[in-house]
Amino acid sequence: MKLYKFASIDVGSNAVRLLFTNVFETKEGPIFRKLSLVRVPIRLGEDAFIHGKIGEEKSDQLIKTMRSFKHLMNVHQVLDYRAYATSAMREASNSPFIISEIKGYADIDLEIIGGEQEADTISFADLPDFMPHFEGAVFIDVGGGSTELSYIKNAKKVDSISLQIGTVRLLHDAVDSALWDQMKEWFDKHQLLKSGTPILGTGGNINKILKVLRKQQNDYFINTVDLAAFKVELDAVDYDERITRFVLNPDRADVIIPASQIFLTAADWLGAEQIYIPKVGLSDGIARALYKKYKAR
Repeated sequence: MKLYKFASIDVGSNAVRLLFTNVFETKEGPIFRKLSLVRVPIRLGEDAFIHGKIGEEKSDQLIKTMRSFKHLMNVHQVLDYRAYATSAMREASNSPFIISEIKGYADIDLEIIGGEQEADTISFADLPDFMPHFEGAVFIDVGGGSTELSYIKNAKKVDSISLQIGTVRLLHDAVDSALWDQMKEWFDKHQLLKSGTPILGTGGNINKILKVLRKQQNDYFINTVDLAAFKVELDAVDYDERITRFVLNPDRADVIIPASQIFLTAADWLGAEQIYIPKVGLSDGIARALYKKYKAR
């Protein structure tokens, strides 16, 4: 059995992640297994969305993080890596300088990707085996700076849209109300309003909500009524109590509320009763792309 190891770096608006993935080649095809994840909550979006640039303190923290990621990749002896930056770096006016500094100090090539590429990288064609077959579904990836939506039908993408509705933006009242209308209009364009179309939810917040709300260990979905009740519980307590009562990281305890609101709003418009959580994200999509690229050599 052949084994390959790849590294995926996701420079997000709330946190920066490094995922190591093992790929085992079998007669039935490749099997992807997450080896380890390193997550650093820098919250670049706080600077980018409010001031239009990333300040010196967060820039320095990001560069140091990327240097440590480079050392870890060397220790793991990965075959290849790819580093993507999303919404915060897309908007920061000093992104080119930061990317140059990362290349100089960490020897990592960081690429800023657009919203549509971000949505496409989260591969809905490779959903885990435990997920049911959907004739149609809406993939919703909620991040700190943006929300990516993809409408899939018969395992193929029909359309996708990236909206600047993110959890960090919502915390700082930096979301234009017209964007919510745009989301609803996008659903309407595809005749999805009140259609009962299920949601495939991705992102750190919905994964955490699944851990809190799942009734059995092997559950891979949550009911929207349960999510609505959970949001009421979150709203009823302060930040510190949220951390202790629900075992949340400090950088999760605030953004989990706007994340819940994004999913609930989408579910209401779609008439969706469940949100299915495949527990895949941008980093997983990068790993799959790296494997395909390596095999195509």
